[in-house]
Amino acid sequence: MKRFLFLVSILAGCAAPATYTPSGKIEVLWLGQATFRITSVEGKVIVIDPFLTKNPKTPDKYKDLKALGKVDAVIITHGHWDHVFDAPALVKLNQAPLYGPYDLNLSMTTVGEVPASLSRGMNKSGIAAFAPGITFTAVKAEHSSAWVWKDPATGKDSVLPGGEALGWIVKLENGFTIYHMGDTGLFGDLKMIGELYKPDLVLIPIGGNFAINPEQAAYAIKEFLRPQFAIPMHYGTFPILAGRPEDFIKALGTTSTKVMVMNPGEALKF
Repeated sequence: MKRFLFLVSILAGCAAPATYTPSGKIEVLWLGQATFRITSVEGKVIVIDPFLTKNPKTPDKYKDLKALGKVDAVIITHGHWDHVFDAPALVKLNQAPLYGPYDLNLSMTTVGEVPASLSRGMNKSGIAAFAPGITFTAVKAEHSSAWVWKDPATGKDSVLPGGEALGWIVKLENGFTIYHMGDTGLFGDLKMIGELYKPDLVLIPIGGNFAINPEQAAYAIKEFLRPQFAIPMHYGTFPILAGRPEDFIKALGTTSTKVMVMNPGEALKF
């Protein structure tokens, strides 16, 4: 049985976000760390930051990439291994386009890990019309990015350019807007992102150390983004990612945002 933890209240002194009435046509499946499978209104399947086969929190079922079903697009936020490890294999398995930081995509195509014909490198503020009614917009993330590639000829690792880290705004056919923050620190332009894109759902890191911790995540939600829904991610996978959902919820206090705490392998309908 799915276990959800909801926090619903009114944000004192601030206007509440526009209310989205769930239709049950959109599915958001969390697979641990920052990996999500999003199924759109018309059944398009989008996978973000695929780290599955070596992810200790991913259910065994999904360590077989074929278990994801037909994937129509893969999105990556930056080059760190816990966000891109399975991206090349998933792209080639499905012949799906890869949307990511331009320099990271260039590194992957240059060494032959991703076919150039499937590369959709982008940069901040770029907007891609992926399918009728679906757009992907690259936005700033305050984070680093480098990609470690093992040369199959020598067995040696090389650190290749990973471009600049991104967050992604995924707008679906019915207007439902998802903001995957990737790994990020706090930055003032989160306010602009909230005002311009008005995300209904924010997928937000809370683990700390490499990205925002629960208290910083709460600040971003309350002061800048103010979505209707938030799903915490990027915590608990490794001991260093020590942030906890209960600390995030406590730090939020009174807010209009509904926090939905998931277990890897669980799905929500919107």
